[in-house]
Amino acid sequence: MSKLTDVPKRILIGRALRSDRLGETLLPKRIALPVFASDPLSSVAYAPGEVLLVLSIAGVSAYHFSPWIAVAVVVLMFTVVASYRQNVHAYPSGGGDYEVANTNLGPKAGLTVASALLVDYVLTVAVSIASGIENLGSAVPFVVEHKVLCAIAVIVLLTLMNLRGVKESGKLFAIPTYVFVTGVFLMIAWGAFRGIVLGDTMKAPTADYEIKPEHQGLAGFALVFLLLRAFSSGCAALTGVEAISNGVPAFRKPKSKNAATTLAMMGLLAVTMFCGIIALAMETKVRMAENPAHDLFENGVAVGSDYVQNPVISQVAEAVFGDGSFLFIVLAAATALVLFLAANTAYNGFPLLGSILAQDRYLPRQLHTRGDRLAFSNGIVLLAGAAILLVWIYGADSTRLIQLYIVGVFVSFTLSQTGMVRHWNRHLATEKDPAKRRHMVRSRAINAFGAFFTGLVLVVVLGTKFTHGAWVALLGMVIFYATMSAIRKHYDRVAEEIAAPEGPSDDSLRPSRVHSVVLISKIHRPALRALAYAKLMRSDTLEALSVNVDPVETKALRDEWERRGFTVPLKVLDSPYREITRPVIEYVKGLRRESPRDVVSVIIPEYVVGHWYEHLLHNQSALRLKGRLLFTPGVMVTSVPYQLESSEVAKKRARRRSEWNAPGSVRRGPAEHRPKEPSTPKR
Repeated sequence: MSKLTDVPKRILIGRALRSDRLGETLLPKRIALPVFASDPLSSVAYAPGEVLLVLSIAGVSAYHFSPWIAVAVVVLMFTVVASYRQNVHAYPSGGGDYEVANTNLGPKAGLTVASALLVDYVLTVAVSIASGIENLGSAVPFVVEHKVLCAIAVIVLLTLMNLRGVKESGKLFAIPTYVFVTGVFLMIAWGAFRGIVLGDTMKAPTADYEIKPEHQGLAGFALVFLLLRAFSSGCAALTGVEAISNGVPAFRKPKSKNAATTLAMMGLLAVTMFCGIIALAMETKVRMAENPAHDLFENGVAVGSDYVQNPVISQVAEAVFGDGSFLFIVLAAATALVLFLAANTAYNGFPLLGSILAQDRYLPRQLHTRGDRLAFSNGIVLLAGAAILLVWIYGADSTRLIQLYIVGVFVSFTLSQTGMVRHWNRHLATEKDPAKRRHMVRSRAINAFGAFFTGLVLVVVLGTKFTHGAWVALLGMVIFYATMSAIRKHYDRVAEEIAAPEGPSDDSLRPSRVHSVVLISKIHRPALRALAYAKLMRSDTLEALSVNVDPVETKALRDEWERRGFTVPLKVLDSPYREITRPVIEYVKGLRRESPRDVVSVIIPEYVVGHWYEHLLHNQSALRLKGRLLFTPGVMVTSVPYQLESSEVAKKRARRRSEWNAPGSVRRGPAEHRPKEPSTPKR
């Protein structure tokens, strides 16, 4: 790595860490909560609004169903949390849903879960960033005017923070997450005190607005479908729950216990905040509409396209704390920031899952290795690239992006819980201890209920969201599934092809003879060195080979060859079309046809240069030849380097780089322990 790239790399992501420092990056529960649970905790900033947006289709009268939808979401949340607590105890290795499904339901189910999770992680980044940009844009007009550019900038910033390592990024994310949680609980408590004890009337800024229903007087199946769609939108509050089960290895010991405790804390905080915001939204008469410009009316007049519809949490905070108050500003800032940081759940889950899939040969092996800061850098960069592409395609519009959401996570929920039921069945068949059997039966009942409930929700989500954009998420899952299957087949095919046989084979037997060919264009120092090396190899047959492109130069080469009295025979190939590569390839193939058991060794003299632009001026024919000869069986290619003077300059540069340390790459320790610099004697 050159100094030019090493300096910014160390400034941006910090000094490289040794592999034995991995234990220092493990997370305590207080840091793990914001790292792995920032997504479900922050989703309360937009999940209540999604419920009200869907209900507004039937008008304000449908809002009275929102508490019942909230209850259904709470039941589902507790079910999923209880189910995943069984997962983290049974599978603490970090495979999460993928490992559970792969082990108990087979590779196809595991790959389906992995595809769903990878899509969901990308959507988590896109939705969280887009929603945060929209929240911030209500206060800063520039952000709204350039929201795609701002969203991409935030993704790049988050990527750099995560490349610094999970522990450092966790510390950065902990403060705004805890400020947000504290602010929401303070808002709920103060709102309840004002409403119940003081009897104050709190009104949201949209309380006096009227909603023009798209479908008035819905009843029967249409009403049921609307409620199911509102419920599926509210289920956005559950996204990211699975990230803790995927990230168990990142916890401090005892890993399973700490992960299960963090899951319970996350579930309790999320449902309390979700229900509190829904209750306050009802009390303060918040009004939301899917198309506010035409469906929201103030004094009988549509608000128009200039109207900016603020999120539910922002309207409730304004009603409880007062517009422009200190607590309102703090909560608004924390909400926007925590929505940005909610993407960190995906930044921890996606690379870890990608590493496990790479280890199982479903993804390129580069995703399995850790970077300088002991984070899975390649996975982090891949996630960022996919999220940027999605944000750009959808114009950073959270309303459009959120329609793609949730499908993947409920596919993984359902298959994971079904796999856990089979896991307990398998263990119950062999377990004899009554106490352990009772524990397993209880765990199986929890997972069975979780599988049934999440499967039911999956059907609801697919039925209500498919035409609204969920098909795109399903298409993404299919693409991931097909790609990973193809990668696995390729790795399996290569592994089978290169496997070393037990007995003798063509690869282990010595060839009958070695026929060495030295490529000569002119008689110069590199050619002499290549000939000397070829003689040292003691081949059965040795000859020099040249291609007749220019008859004058070829005649000069023959004359000098004879004058110098070389004992190696010189063979010249005719090339009517002035090609160099093709005649050599055809000649080598001819040698192989004549003696299939012989090995042909092609020796190519090459210049070693010190500047990038010199590569454009030298070795081009050699590169083309090597590229073609690699595909010819029974042919070995050897490069004999000759260092030009410019390469010595490059060597000096390399020596200076090896002795130079980038800022922050080395810790010198306390000043009193450093070796003293030799003092310069005074003259």
